[in-house]
This record gives sequence, C-alpha cells and structure tokens, in this order.
Amino acid sequence: MPTPTDFERMLREVGLRVTAPRVAVLSAVNDHPHADTEAIFGVVRGKLGAVSHQAVYDVLKALTSTGLVRRIQPRGFVARYETRVGDNHHHVVCRSCGAIADIDCAVGHAPCLTASDDHGFSIDEAEVVYWGLCPDCSTTRSS
Repeated sequence: MPTPTDFERMLREVGLRVTAPRVAVLSAVNDHPHADTEAIFGVVRGKLGAVSHQAVYDVLKALTSTGLVRRIQPRGFVARYETRVGDNHHHVVCRSCGAIADIDCAVGHAPCLTASDDHGFSIDEAEVVYWGLCPDCSTTRSS
C-alpha cells in the first residue's frame, strides 16, 4: 500500500508540484477504487477540512492528464476514478446499482479485441465493459 511519501514521489515523477490537495486526492482514489467525485470530495474534506469542489475537480483533471489516475465513465453513470493504470484491465458494471469491479484482460483468443480495420490508427488499448447485475442486486431481484 502506497504511503504519503510514495504519492509525493509519484506526483514529482510526472512533473506536478506536491500539494496537500493533490496528495489527499491521489490517496483517496487509491484507497477507494471506482469512487465518484463526490465520494472523493468527502474523503479529501475529511482529511484536509476546507477544500472546494473545484479544487478536487482540478486535481482529478491533473492526475488524469498525467496518467496517475484513470477516469472511467460507464454509460448512464457518473465518472469514476482509479489508480490502477497502464495494464489495460476492464470492468464489470452492475446495471442496477452501478457497482464496478476490475476484470483482468481477456485470456485466450479474443477476436473482439482485434480490430477488423484499424483505419490507419496505431491502436494501443482496447476498452471492454461487461454489464450485468452484482450479487446484491441479483439476490434482490430473485427475492
């Protein structure tokens, strides 16, 4: 588990100044994968006290643009954030409550991950979202 010093090093490595809000947001995203902005704001406010929504939005934008954080936004849901970056993993999303879990890349032959026509693009990532019902929502529906 990364420490505040690790987060400071990570920020410096991507050319960002180390500030309390940046460390707090990066820590919150790391500790609460797939959290939305409001949840991250609540965690950061609990750590720092006074912090504006705009400051959290600005930090999330900076962390996303430098690749320290990944922004995901499943269709019909608000954006979520995670620190698991660079491994091209995928997600499963509950259609009912919006719960999200990580899924490692598909194994074996996965033809849908190979573009039939790349239109000249140099493809370096494929994004797959699996949809269904989480265990809690499945149980509720069958009751």
